[in-house]
Amino acid sequence: MSNKKKRDKKEKPNKAEKHSETNESKQHVLTAIRALGKDATLRSIFPMLEDKLSQEDIILGLTELEKRGKIRIEQKGIVKLLENNDPKKHERPSADIRNVKFQYGRADITQNGAAFVTVKGLTKDVYIPKSHVHNAMQGDEVKIRITSHTRRPEGEIISIIKRAQDSFPGRIDVLDKFAFFIADERKLNTDVFVPLTALNGAKHNDRVIARIIDWKTGGKNPIGEVVEVMTAEHSSDMDMKMILIGNGFSIDFPQDVYAELDQYTDNIPQEEIANRVDMRDVLTFTIDPEDAKDFDDAISIRKLENGNLEIGVHIADVSHYVREGSQLDMEAEKRATSVYLPDRVCPMLPEKLSNLLCSLRPNEDKLTFSTLFELDEKFNIKHYTIAKTIIHSNRRFTYEDAQKVLETGQGDYVEELQLLNKISKDIRAKRMKKGAIAFEKAEVKFKLDETGKPLGVVLKIRKDAHLLVEDFMLLANETVAKYGAKLRLGKKNLPFVYRVHDKPDPVKLDLFSNVAARFGYNIKFENPRQAAEVFNTLLKKVEGRPEQNVLETMAIRSMAKAEYTTDNIGHYGLAMEYYTHFTSPIRRYPDVLVHRLLSEILGDTDKRIDKEELEARCKNSSIMERKAMDAEREAVKYKQIEFLQDKIGGEFDGVITGVIPRGIFVEMVDNKCEGMVSVEYLGPEDFVYEEKMVRLVGSRSKKQFNLGDKVRVKILSADIILRRIDLGIAD
Repeated sequence: MSNKKKRDKKEKPNKAEKHSETNESKQHVLTAIRALGKDATLRSIFPMLEDKLSQEDIILGLTELEKRGKIRIEQKGIVKLLENNDPKKHERPSADIRNVKFQYGRADITQNGAAFVTVKGLTKDVYIPKSHVHNAMQGDEVKIRITSHTRRPEGEIISIIKRAQDSFPGRIDVLDKFAFFIADERKLNTDVFVPLTALNGAKHNDRVIARIIDWKTGGKNPIGEVVEVMTAEHSSDMDMKMILIGNGFSIDFPQDVYAELDQYTDNIPQEEIANRVDMRDVLTFTIDPEDAKDFDDAISIRKLENGNLEIGVHIADVSHYVREGSQLDMEAEKRATSVYLPDRVCPMLPEKLSNLLCSLRPNEDKLTFSTLFELDEKFNIKHYTIAKTIIHSNRRFTYEDAQKVLETGQGDYVEELQLLNKISKDIRAKRMKKGAIAFEKAEVKFKLDETGKPLGVVLKIRKDAHLLVEDFMLLANETVAKYGAKLRLGKKNLPFVYRVHDKPDPVKLDLFSNVAARFGYNIKFENPRQAAEVFNTLLKKVEGRPEQNVLETMAIRSMAKAEYTTDNIGHYGLAMEYYTHFTSPIRRYPDVLVHRLLSEILGDTDKRIDKEELEARCKNSSIMERKAMDAEREAVKYKQIEFLQDKIGGEFDGVITGVIPRGIFVEMVDNKCEGMVSVEYLGPEDFVYEEKMVRLVGSRSKKQFNLGDKVRVKILSADIILRRIDLGIAD
């Protein structure tokens, strides 16, 4: 389905005219809503204004009014007027919470087995006595009933909505007719019943990883299965698994997921092909990392009869296989993302899907969801189409292969690759002109031996081949988001999934300015728009310099966290009003949701997706994304410690990346490993922490340790058990 043509470029209004038109549209729409009162709906507003405004201007007016908090567009197209722009006025008072029968929150279990549950709208957490916790574990999402509201709110847990963790390390106790699993962790304070058929080779007293497969609310003991028997052969392997489990990710898939997978084959029915746009004769290829197996995006290019180019961005149609409500879907939603550790991937989908059926492997027909762009000779997008397709990839490039073709001008599809690279640079330049921030932080990778032990550290520098793919994926994501947003205000009034990124915190920007000044860069942030320009200018200056990694890391930390939601506020870092994730459904659940929403928009299904349910899924995806990042950071720290264990006593140049009252954090320039220098190793005097300046100052010498300062450090210890790298200041 294609978008409507916009007004002729020659007639494009200037900023003042556009602002005036937007205000006029807003005023007409607002007047109509006030006149309609409680009867205001999208269906009633459009006919009322059709003699004053175009459909596009009505949509523009509605969008601006909603963005500014003047109105709220609710389910079934109901438009609610918010005359007072104070959002607090429209929130339910906390006192009303007491009269609501059920509430939802996340459980925080105490040492004695009681719990506290945080409920939105209540100033105090709800206390749950031990007798009413009913099998809830640390971090579980729970449904509660508030039973009293005297000194503090008290209640009981009615049901578990979502477990924070289902796998645990511990010991197996095998008896004659059954077995019990005893967990190591406080999170699970009851034994797990394990049938003898679910031991998976475990023997009495073995250390194992077990997974809970059934635990009814109020039931005495959960039922579980042994996932893996632990051995001391490779402690690193087991520690990586513990990192995944500790962050809420299962290291294997439940049996019912594998059973459901058995129904799928690589045979594509003819009736499915007949319902899709057939792109198998169009030149198509993938560009991915050398070790990748899950190819979820491909690019096609061809010349059209009218002389224009057609660029296709083709994405694996995961939603064709992962049907809503299936065991696969529930497991994918729970994980929400693949997790990439230095020596392994914990996938969102089983290998049969991620690496075989869905993966866009060369010389195989594959089902895809595509955005097709028609470009003129100046690379302006004249038209786009979003459609379900079938493709046949002609070639699999690694990033290194594609980069070699671009640099040497020789190799397969050299003309097509060079043309795509030229177009991608044009797309990037337009994005940067709009105010996107060019974060180009080098990725740190470990060289590993066959047991996973790190042998060295390598910086992965992104080149044209990487950026080429990224630019077309960003374009597809933005286009799909605009399309979804447009339809949301149209006849169908559908909710949509957005990837949003808020403006940076001024306090963090000030802190970053102070750090940059330590390196001789005098920068100042006056407004969010200028912040993007300042970042881009600085990032160009530091490219290739020793402080590049530190300043880029701190620049990223000064930004707000991106997240998924049905309420769009735009994406600040990309300078996009509308943005979503559409291009990686093999490894991200929000992309699967977007594909389903597109199917609904394109008329493939009549099923409606409830906005509140969709928002809950978005929230879970954001939470699991952060957990995945935590797991990745923890695993990188582990590998850093492993790498430094034979370098105790060595001295390295470093940069201070953090300052706290207990000491300073230092990143070593050569290997990018970070450790801590405790205050007792800073020198023979007391050091005082100055919070406002974020620095430590010697009580006698007045020697300072500031963020960004260069220091030379000695490695004192690298403790794998404590997960700590201790450093000292070199003499």
